[in-house]
Amino acid sequence: MENNAEDVKNILGLQLPTDPRWVDLAGISMEAILTDHAYCEQKAATTCISIIQWYPEKERLVAELAPVVTEEWGHFRLVLAELKKRGLKLGRQRKDIYVNGLIGFQTKGGHPDLRFLDKLLLMAMIEARSCERFKRLSEGLDDPYMRKFYRRFMESEAGHYTLFIDLAEHYLDKELVRNRWKEWLRFEAELLDSSEIRGDRIH
Repeated sequence: MENNAEDVKNILGLQLPTDPRWVDLAGISMEAILTDHAYCEQKAATTCISIIQWYPEKERLVAELAPVVTEEWGHFRLVLAELKKRGLKLGRQRKDIYVNGLIGFQTKGGHPDLRFLDKLLLMAMIEARSCERFKRLSEGLDDPYMRKFYRRFMESEAGHYTLFIDLAEHYLDKELVRNRWKEWLRFEAELLDSSEIRGDRIH
């Protein structure tokens, strides 16, 4: 567990690794975890579209998030295809307690730059944790095919996590970004530690 914790901190900066029991629970019902995964990819795509709509004047942001929209929607379609191949159904979207908790940590009011920063760091946080969860699935599932399936998602999410941090540091003071990111990391660890372990959720 200690090596796992160090791995998570070194690669993603996350302060708390996923409980090993989560992978075992997730493997019990692939329909539930694939359904939740599909909606996570869909929300990632639509959120990037919203950020572009909010900040069209930020040319680099628009240029770099546009292909992410395409990639995330492509992931949504890949997960849908996997459900269909297995004879499983896309269930209804469930309330995402984890993401809602993160949203509650965002800056409300105040300077527009701080709100902009938190929109980017929220996405970085979700992508980092998703990457870590996909890594756990790619290593811990019994099905070799599904381990490979989630390996490709893990590699993609790692790139997205760094992109949002890079965009924040491009538009804002790097020290401001790094200090606020540390606050996000502390909050996320507390949120995860107080959350129920659910095998039917990516987060």
